[in-house]
Amino acid sequence: MRDQPPPAGTSPTDLPPFPRGAVAECVLCQKPTEYPESHKGITLCPVCEWQEAQRTACSG
Repeated sequence: MRDQPPPAGTSPTDLPPFPRGAVAECVLCQKPTEYPESHKGITLCPVCEWQEAQRTACSG
């Protein structure tokens, strides 16, 4: 059986889709994030999220 693409309007993360204009801004650089405006907590864009992970990673 072949894998079929997900139905239109669904996301690969199985989270409900949100309107394109309702995207939260990164708290560091104000670029769009992958989170809806209703997301609670600190929202970071993929670049800032990666940089933050590098800063907090164990260096030893």
